[in-house]
Amino acid sequence: MKNCRCIVRGRVQGVWFRRYTQNVANELGISGWVRNLEDGSVEVEASVPEELFESFIAALRKGPPLARVDDIEIEEIPRSYSGGFEVR
Repeated sequence: MKNCRCIVRGRVQGVWFRRYTQNVANELGISGWVRNLEDGSVEVEASVPEELFESFIAALRKGPPLARVDDIEIEEIPRSYSGGFEVR
């Protein structure tokens, strides 16, 4: 399991990015949360099975149709999540 924090930058607010991320996470069985940040970026914290990590990051890079992802900062974190994936 990989526990990560991602900061997604670009045109990612007001384009259904959080709901898209939740849908992808639910389809892949990933736990955690997503929220908007004041600087216009989106923060994601998630516990991702190792074999699905690249697929999850690829989905974040793609985003929903109206989004434009310019950069994703990824860092491993010690905390882990279980259960569902929520929009904050």
